[in-house]
Formats: sequence, C-alpha cells, structure tokens
Amino acid sequence: MYIFFLAILALVLGYYIYGTFVDRVFGPKSDKETPAITKHDGIDFIVMPTWKVFLVQLLNIAGVGPIFGPILGALYGPSALIWIVIGSIFGGAVHDYFSGMLSIRDGGSSIPEIIGSNLGKTMKIIMRGFSVVLLLLVGIVFVSAPAQMLSNITDWGMPIYVGIFFVYYFIATILPVDKIIGKIYPVFGVALVFMAIALMVMLVVKGYEFYPQLTIDNINPQGLPMWPLMFITIACGAISGFHATQSPMMARTINNEKNGRAVFYGSMIMEGVIALIWATLAMSFFHNSEELNELLSTAGPAGVVNKISTTLLGPIGGVLAVVSVVFLPVSSGDTAFRSARLIIADFMKVDQKSTAKRLLIAIPLFIVGFIVSKTDFGMIWRYFGWANQTLAMTVLWTIAVYLRKQNKLHWIATIPALFMTAVVISFMFYSEIGFGLSIEISTIVGVVGTLAIFILFLFKMKKYKKDGQQVIK
Repeated sequence: MYIFFLAILALVLGYYIYGTFVDRVFGPKSDKETPAITKHDGIDFIVMPTWKVFLVQLLNIAGVGPIFGPILGALYGPSALIWIVIGSIFGGAVHDYFSGMLSIRDGGSSIPEIIGSNLGKTMKIIMRGFSVVLLLLVGIVFVSAPAQMLSNITDWGMPIYVGIFFVYYFIATILPVDKIIGKIYPVFGVALVFMAIALMVMLVVKGYEFYPQLTIDNINPQGLPMWPLMFITIACGAISGFHATQSPMMARTINNEKNGRAVFYGSMIMEGVIALIWATLAMSFFHNSEELNELLSTAGPAGVVNKISTTLLGPIGGVLAVVSVVFLPVSSGDTAFRSARLIIADFMKVDQKSTAKRLLIAIPLFIVGFIVSKTDFGMIWRYFGWANQTLAMTVLWTIAVYLRKQNKLHWIATIPALFMTAVVISFMFYSEIGFGLSIEISTIVGVVGTLAIFILFLFKMKKYKKDGQQVIK
C-alpha cells in the first residue's frame, strides 16, 4: 500500500516543485491580456473561472485513457506505475503546459498553427491533416467506448447509444463553450474524482492485497515486450498528443497567464493520479496478470471496470462508478469534434461567431466521422495509439525548438522528446500495423532514428542567436 501513496506523493511534489520550475522557464506574464479578453466572441473565446477551466480541461484530456490504458498496462506489472509517475511529471505535464501557454501567446491558435510557427510551413500543413484525422479517431473511439459500457448494464443495444452520443456531440460542438461544457463538466469532474477515491477506499476496507505480483519484471501473460508497447498503451495517464489539441481550446478561456500552471500542468498531474488508481485497482483486485488478462479477453477494459466497480461498491455503487467513468470518454469525445472544428476554422480562416459558419464545418465533419465509425473498432484503436504518441512527440520537439529560439532551457522538452521519438519509431517498426520486425531490430532502428533527429535538431538550432533571430553562417 505504501508504494501507492509514495507514487501519489511523487505526483504532488512534481506539481509543486517541477511544475513551478517549468512555469518559471516559460515566464508567464500576469499583466498581459489573454485571447479570452482580446478576442472575446461569446462562442469559443470566453473568460471562465480558473477552477472551472481546470475541471473542464481535466475531463477534456481524460477520455478513457487514464482508465482503459492503465488497466491494459497493468498486464505488465508494477513497472506501469513508474511510467505513470515519471511520464506525467516530466513528459505529459510539460507537453500539456506548453501546448496551452504557447496557444495563449499566439492568440489562441490551435496546435497545428503552433507547430508550424516553430517547425515550418511544411509541418504545419502535415499536422493540420494529421490532427484532424487524430481527433476524428478520438471522437469515434469515445463514441464506441461509452456506448459499450452502458450497453453492458442496460437493455439497450450499443447502436442506440452510438446514435445518442453522436447527436449530443454535434450539439456540444456548435454551442458556445460555456453553455454545456462549461456548466456540467465541472460536476462530472468532481464525480469522477470522488468515485475513483471511493473505489480505492473500498479496496483497502475489503482487505485486498496491494500489488500481489510486486516485481519490476515484465509479467505480461501474452509475452508482449514492455518496450515499446507499454509506453503506447499507457498514453493519457502519462503523456498523450491528444491533450495538445485540447489545451488550446481552454487557452481561449483563461483570464491570466499565471493560471496556466494550475490548469494545464495541474490537470495532467490529476490525470496521473486517476491513472495510478486504476492501474492499482487492476493489479490488486485480480490475483495475477493471467486472471486480469482472462477477463480482458472476454469483456475488454469496460468489463474490467464493471467487475471492479460492482464488486467493491455493490450494485448501486457499481452502476454509479461505471456511469462516472462514462463521463470521461463523453467529455473528451465532444471536445475532440469541437477541436477539429476549430483547427479547420483556423487554417481556412473561417470566423466561428456565426452559427451558419460553424455548421458549415461541423456537418461534413460529423458525416465523415459517422462513416469511419462503421469500420473495425479494434483497428481504429490500434492506429489511434500510434498516431496519438506521434503527435505528442511532434509537440515536444516543437516546444524544444521554441525554448531554444528563446534561449531558454530546452532540455525540459528535448529529453522527453528524445524518449518519445524512440518509442514511436520502435513501435512502428515492431508493430503489425507497421513493419512487423523483431523487437531487437526495431529498437536499434528506433535508437538510430532518434539520434539522427537529435543531431538535426542541434544543427538547426545553431542558427539562432539569443534573441531568437535566425543568423546566416
């Protein structure tokens, strides 16, 4: 049990110590007006209280990631806890913080525009398409996941819930951000945290042994390699590129730059806490990884959530826990489509104050999303994992370039960027959706590819002086 609380303490200290350090490196300006004020339009640019922005950001970035990911990651054993803690503090929180703060500094720009400003026009064009596709995948995944969970505990079939969620997502995508998202998501956020804590309390009360397989060895019953698969599987609970698409949306609602650390860095740390809870539940509720894997193979992560919740909290408490978990993908699914609308509006330069212009983008977007949702869900999820971490890698390199140009400590982004680059390249060469090579060869390619990108980064950054201006050599 002490390992769990030490991990929680590490995350809290990470927020107060490393989070403060990262904030100082960036240098927020409390006297500078934010886009929520300078570009107020009553739709997307709206000032909201900091506590509300924090809770909305938490739900936006969460999805089923900090629950399903850690449950699947628990198959690898307690090593997953180390990745959640280190990844959240030094990777995910830095990634989320800068993607939000750079958006504020750039007038509320979406992530492809921020990437383009630092990595060039070609990358901007690539990431516009890449980000929209990723957000469509997120929206579709976060239609299917909650629909499956609700169909497990009701008499309604999954297609009915899919239809209901698509209608809701469409409405939430075009309404002003403070009408639905800003009003009910803070309530959902509190419910989510409360139910997670309640499950942990009951785990203790009912006398479950924490981490019965306490080892850092890979105990995956399928024999899958920890590297690089675990770092793709546990994404939202440690670092996730999807978050970079959400932070700019909340950057348009913050009234002061000094609140950025609490909103962006803090929400990622809280998501790390949620991921720790569910990883611990998955490792401690079942006697071993084989037992967990057996249920996963028949009922999936949603079935694991249902089993743990109903056993620990009883029928009523279990339903409430499952419903609170449903809030996560729903709250991320609608904002995924909303973020896609904003990205398309940004590069097409279509003002979004008019309802007609919002519909002009939203209707085709949802038609495409509905068509794609008819494909194999498992295949979508596999490509989503790689695409998600590829975006995270790209955003980290964007942050590193920005900091280097500003003559600031770029290593806080460069080091996690190097790690994620190795993860993404190794995964693509090892995975069946990629080249399907051996883990040894894939790792070598990943390391060599990472070194090549790092050398290119150092070479390019020599062209910048202290003031960030390019010089000719």
